[in-house]
Parts: sequence; C-alpha cells; structure tokens
Amino acid sequence: MSIDFSLAKCQDRSNSKLFGICDDPPPAKTKAYLNETDGAKWIAVVDNEYRYDVVFTAIDHCIEVPARPDGKSSKRCDGMLTYNKTVIFVELKTRPQLGTDWIKEAERQLKTTIAHFETTELAEEFTDKKAYAANSEHPKAKESYLVRIEKFFEDTGYVLRIENRIVLS
Repeated sequence: MSIDFSLAKCQDRSNSKLFGICDDPPPAKTKAYLNETDGAKWIAVVDNEYRYDVVFTAIDHCIEVPARPDGKSSKRCDGMLTYNKTVIFVELKTRPQLGTDWIKEAERQLKTTIAHFETTELAEEFTDKKAYAANSEHPKAKESYLVRIEKFFEDTGYVLRIENRIVLS
C-alpha cells in the first residue's frame, strides 16, 4: 500500500516567524495542527526567523498507514514539517514523567513513520532530514542522550533532536 503523505486535508501552512504545533490531550482522536496565536496550547515551538513557507502535514489521525502484521494499527508520529528541501518529523508529548519512557515511545513512533515515508517517491525530494521528539514538560534534552541520537541516525539517516523548540534554518 502506497501512503500519500501530501493529502491536502491533512495540511496547514504558515510563514509566521513564530508558531506552535498543537495536539489536543487524550483521549481526543483529532489530528495535530498549527497555531499562530495561543502559545499556551503549543507543545512544540517553531522558530521560523526567515519566514519560510512551511507546510505541516498531520499524520496521526489523518494519513492512513498500513496496519502491523498482527493487524493492529501502526503507531506513528503526529506530523511533519516541510519547506525547501527539508523534512522534519515531529512527535508531540505532554508528559511530566521522569525517566526516558516518553522518549523511547516517541522514537518508536518516529522510526515507524520514517520507514513508511522513505518508501515513497516524496522522500527523494528532501536532502535535509530531521526528527523531533518534543515534550512540553521536558523542553530540552540532556547531553546524555548523545548515544541515543547517534543510534537513531544510524537506523534512519535522520538527525534526532529531543527538544520542543524547532529552529528552521
């Protein structure tokens, strides 16, 4: 099954200097979305200093992804940002818990989505490939995650950042 990662109904656009990516709290089953005005809702903050025309594509609860071999639905990340030759996959969390369980879960969701994306022709359009695990309760990763970040790159070819501020360059 070919996955269409460019469904118009799943996309929002922004060229604002600063905007956020939001995902309503569980058990809501709605897609993630961009928001330019209500910073209290932002899980990830996008710093778009150069005012790129950015497309956000909601993936979870919007893009159909094939089920796992056991028939259960695949875990996938919340969405992706695209501009110029850059693609950034984003998993949003709002968990205050200690430890790295939220990071492990985010990594799995990002890796699954990236694996599906890399089988599409659309993936060939991007040369700068990144992934963000963004948690509003843990805004910046510790340096101790360096091994995890290197392993993620080895597995996917994507640079992983564990922080909730996405700076577009």
